[in-house]
Amino acid sequence: MTQAIASQKPYEAERDTTSPNRNLAPVTTCLDERDRLMVGGCLLSDLAQRYGTPLYVLDEDTVRGTCRAYRDALKQHYPGPSLPIYASKANSSLLMSSIAASEGLGLDAVSAGELLTAFQGGMPGERMVLHGNNKNDEELLLAYNNNVTIVVDNQHDLERLAELVPAGGAPARLMLRFTPGIECHTHEYIQTGHLDSKFGFDPDLLESVLRQLVGKPWAKLTGLHAHIGSQIFELEPHRDLAAVMADALKLARSLGHPVKDLNVGGGLGIRYVASDDPPTIEQWVKVVADAVTAACRDRQLELPRLLCEPGRSLVATAGVTLYAVGSRKTIPGVRTYVAIDGGMSDNPRPITYQSLYTCCLADRPLAPAEETVNLVGKHCESGDVLLKDLPLPTTRSGDIVAVFATGAYNSSMSSNYNRIPRPAAVVVQSGSSELVQKREQPDDLLRYDVLPERFRALP
Repeated sequence: MTQAIASQKPYEAERDTTSPNRNLAPVTTCLDERDRLMVGGCLLSDLAQRYGTPLYVLDEDTVRGTCRAYRDALKQHYPGPSLPIYASKANSSLLMSSIAASEGLGLDAVSAGELLTAFQGGMPGERMVLHGNNKNDEELLLAYNNNVTIVVDNQHDLERLAELVPAGGAPARLMLRFTPGIECHTHEYIQTGHLDSKFGFDPDLLESVLRQLVGKPWAKLTGLHAHIGSQIFELEPHRDLAAVMADALKLARSLGHPVKDLNVGGGLGIRYVASDDPPTIEQWVKVVADAVTAACRDRQLELPRLLCEPGRSLVATAGVTLYAVGSRKTIPGVRTYVAIDGGMSDNPRPITYQSLYTCCLADRPLAPAEETVNLVGKHCESGDVLLKDLPLPTTRSGDIVAVFATGAYNSSMSSNYNRIPRPAAVVVQSGSSELVQKREQPDDLLRYDVLPERFRALP
């Protein structure tokens, strides 16, 4: 069941500014003189009035602070070279690509759309990787022609690249992904490190694939990749992963592959509700860095460049989604439903993963709860429940609800279910707000529809 927690102080007067993933709200969150909620120096209810709702709000200071936390922790704790790579599937946009690039991070993409977004946002191809378990020729060529490292996920990738790389051309820069056989206590849909996964080569095939690539003029294997899951609070699995990857690195180098990059993926969790207690970014990085260093030294290996792929933990906490309250339905002795002007099309995580969130009324964040409601969306779906059994002050039509930690997998997983346009998005910083994603209009949804002429004559 999806349950929500309404905090008496969702703005968190005491925040961890060095590890934003441990906060419920963005690091700039505060109250104005009338106890109304502000983020990035902007009053949330004013943003709702100016830009409309639903509205994605992204706090620039939180994003940049998280980028720097990863970058600086790697430099502090890992004695070799390193590069944090933003997993852009969490929130792919020109803005996020630009921020990641300007902070010295790399970026991982999984489609032509994410590649093009990153390029347009200023991310150099040399700092990017292309993931995916079923890449098409367009995606492979787009990556190859822009110096993006291609993460080889399966035999199909190898077969297509052997055909696509031009004879006499530069070899494709490859990173080989394999499943390490490590499981974490997280939702089954976001466990990717165990053996029964659609991602990566089976570890039993690793040696044969490495041998297959020896001497291939179209391929240059420069890295190894493994990923064990998402929204992880445990640290021990990352220590186990380091040993598995170091063994793979030793094997690859013994066969003559110039492997210099070891990519341990991402997966660090965030605080969605008050009871969540994820490690800090520095704790996570230190565990990974120490484990990789020890594993390589135990095997007398020169330290590789250490790559990691934070996505959710880099952008989720920076995001707040604003909704306007609309209708209400009370079933005496059963339940009260309070409807907002969004729902599963702008945040599919509750109906997909039974995800939990924290929320409050933007202009009455300190008001005591007076009733318990289900906060529901406007879609034609009984399961469109954003927050279940939510303690709230009594709401009025037009009240603005702020839902925290929505910077990851909300905009990027949004849809047009029921032909509802996607929300606008703004970035806030030092009291100013700027539009970074225009609100779709109903007419936009007809742009790619085609009605054959013969149907136009029908009554």
